[in-house]
Amino acid sequence: MNNETSRREFLKTSVAAACVVGLPASLAAAPEPAPTGRLIKGLVMGMLPEKLSYAERFKMAADAGFESVEAYTTGDPRVAEEIKKAAEDAKIKILSVMNQAHWDAPLSSDDPAAIKKSMDGMKTSLDNAKLWGASAVLLVPAVVNAKTRYNDAWARSQKHIRELIPLAQERKVIIAVEEVWNKFLLSPREFAQYVDSFNSPWVKAYFDVGNVVLFGYPQDWIRTLGKRIVKVHLKDFKMGKGWSPVTAQFVNLGDGDVDWPEVRKALAEVGYSGTVTAELDEGDLAYLTDVRKRIDRLVLGL
Repeated sequence: MNNETSRREFLKTSVAAACVVGLPASLAAAPEPAPTGRLIKGLVMGMLPEKLSYAERFKMAADAGFESVEAYTTGDPRVAEEIKKAAEDAKIKILSVMNQAHWDAPLSSDDPAAIKKSMDGMKTSLDNAKLWGASAVLLVPAVVNAKTRYNDAWARSQKHIRELIPLAQERKVIIAVEEVWNKFLLSPREFAQYVDSFNSPWVKAYFDVGNVVLFGYPQDWIRTLGKRIVKVHLKDFKMGKGWSPVTAQFVNLGDGDVDWPEVRKALAEVGYSGTVTAELDEGDLAYLTDVRKRIDRLVLGL
């Protein structure tokens, strides 16, 4: 589970720094609409036991009641074909691909070698998506740090994503940029502006419910992003007493501070339909079945 570990560790190491930020977004009053869009229950590949074969992993996902799996960038064509067959045999859809190269080679880098690695990784991800029938590739667009200024991260990532749009259009796969703890896209208005700046149907938002709890309200982000959202990640986050970096942590769905009824209402209001993909820890069939039931209750309102 190395790919998922790298993503989770990136978030964990950001907790201490992020916990000093407290920028609550405005909470829009809303009626109580019923969910209108078709929501497809999914999970990320890293939640399935790595010790199992791909065939066994996809079967476990199906047995737990999931309809889709978010797969990781796979450079080996033989492995990519194995994943495709495993999904087909289990009657599971692969509806999104989690790009991997952006973690240690972000598109905001000033290193040409890093940019090449990142661009190659995205091209492989787009090829994977076409092979597997996925409609979107998740991309963390940039990382702001002591070396990379915010304005540079914005401009560099825009430039390189624009270079990828023709391939995305050819593959008929959307580039879905996601907000993570990378000191970039820190508000829903800014996220919306960033997506709009491409003026392309092939660049949209991948919204992660749990990633914004520390400095905002997921329902506010959903209402602001609206139709820009093409995919949704499901996580929960518990602040802990006094927003302490010692106690703040990602937790199972329903065990944290996400207001799930408001999230459900917001998704209905913007007419979202598509995958709602859990991104949690690895576990066995009983655990995965419980996660699926939590999605039924908290997100689908069943």
